[in-house]
Amino acid sequence: MPVPAEFDGLRVVLVDVRNPLNIGAAARAMSNFGFPHLRLVNPYDVAFRNARSAVGAAATLATAEVYKTVAEAVADCSLVVGTTAVGHRDLQHSLVRLEKGAGAIRTHLAAGFCALLFGSEKFGLSKLDMSHCHWLMHIPTRDEHTSMNLGQAVAVCLYELMRDPSAVEKPAKGNPASSVELERMTDTLLNALRASEYPKLNTSKSFHGAVRRLVRRLRLQQGDAVFLLGMLRQMIWKMKKNEDAEG
Repeated sequence: MPVPAEFDGLRVVLVDVRNPLNIGAAARAMSNFGFPHLRLVNPYDVAFRNARSAVGAAATLATAEVYKTVAEAVADCSLVVGTTAVGHRDLQHSLVRLEKGAGAIRTHLAAGFCALLFGSEKFGLSKLDMSHCHWLMHIPTRDEHTSMNLGQAVAVCLYELMRDPSAVEKPAKGNPASSVELERMTDTLLNALRASEYPKLNTSKSFHGAVRRLVRRLRLQQGDAVFLLGMLRQMIWKMKKNEDAEG
């Protein structure tokens, strides 16, 4: 099976995974379908590189990258998609089914890197993890049993991605802003809100995540992100200058 060159732009990111065997199973699925880049955020056991479940995928495990935070793991990606079984969770993101989401990811890979996030076996992705995502994707299952084994979920998602790689829409012109640029935008916007004494900033524990989600929903291009970042920095400088003058 020929592997499209665009598949090199996908990063499979496993967050807080507890069982090395699940990491091995995910690596095996990646090797099956031609997705070489595995990233791990805070893996529970360093012995995952020797997972026996990674049959034929030793190279994928050997080159897996380990990060302390989701922000670091997705920094170079201009699209971040989280996976969820939904269940009884109150989601703050757009949610699409696998078949539609796979098409959107394939289209994006023609223009930039994409991170596909999978959470821990017991809890899935946290709200903080999800705040780094542009949108969420789920595998349709029967209502009586929504959760899947982590390795199986990775395999199903990657199969759908490679099932019809020719069905790719023409990507939009321009380069979308990377996650590290959007995170810089988020931090600067929060600094501007602090300088303006925005009241909700100190009253809501989830406010930071809400701002991060807002910035990602803007779908900024690189040039627009730089332009807006300059505006925010000027606003902060001006507000601090006025504050110093009044003091």
